[in-house]
Amino acid sequence: MTTDQIKKAYLDFFTNKKHAVIPPAPLIPQDDPTTLFNNSGMQQLVPYLKGEPHPMGKRLVDSQPCFRAEDIDEVGDNRHTTYFEMLGNWSLGDYFKKEQLAWIWEFLTNILKLPKEKLFISVFKGDKNIRKDEESIKIWKSLGIKDNHIFQYPAEKNWWSRAGTPDKMPTGEIGGPDSEIFYDFGKEYNFHEKSEYKDKKCHLNCDCGRYLEIGNSVFMQYIKTKNNSLKPLPKQNVDFGGGLERLAQAVQKTPDIFQINIFKPIIKSIEKATNKKYQGKNKTPMRIIADHLRSAKAMIDQGLEPSNKQQGYVLRRLIRRSAVKFRQLTGELNSQNFSKIIDEPALIKEINKFQKSLNKGLNLIDRATNKDGSCQKVDAQFAFNLFQTHGFPFEITQEILKSKNIKIKKSDFNKLKKSHSKKSKSASAGMFKGGLEDQSEATTKLHTATHLLHQTLRQILGDHIKQEGSNITAKRLRFDFTHDQALTDDQLKKVENLINKQIKKDLSVTKKIEKLKTAINSGALAFFKENYPDKVTVYSIGDFSKELCGGPHVNSTGEIGGVKIIKQDSIGAGKRRIYVALKNGIKKSAH
Repeated sequence: MTTDQIKKAYLDFFTNKKHAVIPPAPLIPQDDPTTLFNNSGMQQLVPYLKGEPHPMGKRLVDSQPCFRAEDIDEVGDNRHTTYFEMLGNWSLGDYFKKEQLAWIWEFLTNILKLPKEKLFISVFKGDKNIRKDEESIKIWKSLGIKDNHIFQYPAEKNWWSRAGTPDKMPTGEIGGPDSEIFYDFGKEYNFHEKSEYKDKKCHLNCDCGRYLEIGNSVFMQYIKTKNNSLKPLPKQNVDFGGGLERLAQAVQKTPDIFQINIFKPIIKSIEKATNKKYQGKNKTPMRIIADHLRSAKAMIDQGLEPSNKQQGYVLRRLIRRSAVKFRQLTGELNSQNFSKIIDEPALIKEINKFQKSLNKGLNLIDRATNKDGSCQKVDAQFAFNLFQTHGFPFEITQEILKSKNIKIKKSDFNKLKKSHSKKSKSASAGMFKGGLEDQSEATTKLHTATHLLHQTLRQILGDHIKQEGSNITAKRLRFDFTHDQALTDDQLKKVENLINKQIKKDLSVTKKIEKLKTAINSGALAFFKENYPDKVTVYSIGDFSKELCGGPHVNSTGEIGGVKIIKQDSIGAGKRRIYVALKNGIKKSAH
């Protein structure tokens, strides 16, 4: 079975179990300040897992493209990728462990025809605060799984929340125990025995490559409270995630993810462009190129461009790291040869821009490093100079120097960068891992204010105004929109006054679930480059604004108090950005 066939079989299977297929969320979140990329299938479902009703019902299924930047440094082995598709099914207060475990076992063994003896199970062993998941163990045994195929692990391995283990969960975060399914490729692929850990016993979670996690049923049962304890959610939920590419590994019987059907053509293109074979020491750089270019293409397809900030910086890093690995294989970076792998204009443009910088940077590194292994002032200042003068991402410099046994701390690099310019925003340690931020009262107010801003801009500037993205924190909202020139001071004042006029009216904010076609025909604004399900949540602010949105919002505009426009920027041809903050105003509770 190909990846497309596996995906179709999965969606069909759960559709037959009365699940509604929901469209995937955009890879680049347009209205979520907590993370740079959509990194899991459940990201768009957090409000519904907390209890809000979903417009498509209680049983949902989808296939969600994901990107995890924290895995960039892991790429190069036989199983890690940054971009992947996550198959997911959810129960929002409907079925629970008994149905979920039986159904996923049926899908794996009856539909995908995976040998039962090759499948192993892990469950949560419990701790001093939360008891062992005896229920899942009992269910697995009733399905015919033997004791020697069921293993128990602590929270570090068998507890799931976006923040990690229970002690790391912030207030308001949801999580619960999980039960993972592993595919055994056999003892011949036990790389653990060939590594520095050869004296230790191989097991499901040793990450040696023999056992591959292909599915994880998370039982969302708890929410973290203000007093640092876990409280049961009003409804018990199921959140299953199964990596499509990893399932293909098991079905296609290859421990190397870069040999499944979707990667084989890319690897062959790299072989042709580099005149090298996918074997031996060539495997690692070829895997990195294949993964990074696939990820970069997905981002570019969503309209992202390489830059020095946020998502654009990650994209630039992916492309430039691919370029470094290409040069490592061929001895030179030639965009014409590089285009044989992937002919994407935006990507080739970035390669051309980096070509001279790469050669200069590598020559500087070679000259700074003596043949006898000693080095001449190769430190954080050296890395910062490469970044500042030649546009060399720190991570690439760090990676090249690491191969020469030279280590530079990122914290030292960041100190230099911060002192160079207070306005400069670092690619700091947390940038690539994403963060979690509470939905505070201020953030909720600004989220509602974004709707007012959108409609106000359309009234004052024209119906061509279309939201291109937003980022909302407790301190300010950032709103991107289509417009070909800067707003005049008079226009900015009109926008601010009209928003505050609607706030002063204390307009009611109402939510309604409607069919997509009905909502659009009624004048509700739909924006961003995303697909919507057949039923959608629509928020109306009096008669002033009506948009498709998932919340959260205040009850009425008076709760916002008042807003002030901070500044405006250009973010490229035909696009503008406005920053808005709250004024001190009426203090009411927001929901």
